[in-house]
Amino acid sequence: MSGTQWQVEAADEAAMVALGRGLAAVAQPALVVHLEGDLGMGKTTFSRGFIQGLGHEGAVKSPTYTLVEPYQLGQLEVFHFDLYRLGDPEELEFMGVRDYFREDAVCLVEWPGRGAGILPPPDIGINIVPAGLGRRLDIRAATVLGDTVLGRWRRRHLSH
Repeated sequence: MSGTQWQVEAADEAAMVALGRGLAAVAQPALVVHLEGDLGMGKTTFSRGFIQGLGHEGAVKSPTYTLVEPYQLGQLEVFHFDLYRLGDPEELEFMGVRDYFREDAVCLVEWPGRGAGILPPPDIGINIVPAGLGRRLDIRAATVLGDTVLGRWRRRHLSH
C-alpha cells in the first residue's frame, strides 16, 4: 500500500523553494502535506515554493497568527496552516478545520503535532532537519495518494 520514503537535501533557500515547486508540479486535489522541523528549518520557505509553483505571484507569509491562509490558484484551493501558536488542538474545531480538508483542496500544515487528534492524517509527511550548512528532508508517504504523488515528485526531481 503506502510507505514510500525519500531523503533529499536542500543546500540553501533556493533549493528549498525549488523542492516546494517540484511537489507543486505533481500535486493533486485532496493532498494533505505535514511539514515538521524545528524553528528556522525552512517549512515556510518550502511552502512558499509550493504555493508559487502553483501560480501565486504575491508574497507567501507564514500564517502564524491567523493559523490558516487560503490561496485560490486556478481550479485548486490551497490552505497553508501554521499551528505554531495554537494553544489547544480544540481551537481547530472552533475554526471549522474539517471544512478545509476537502477533495478539491490541498492542505499544507506546519507544526501538525500541535493539532494532534483533530487534524486528518497526512498523505505525505516531511520532516526537515539540519544537514551540514543546508537541510535534509525526510519524506514519507502515508497513503495511496501520497505514494502516487511522491513517486511522481521523485521521478521529476531525478530527471532535472
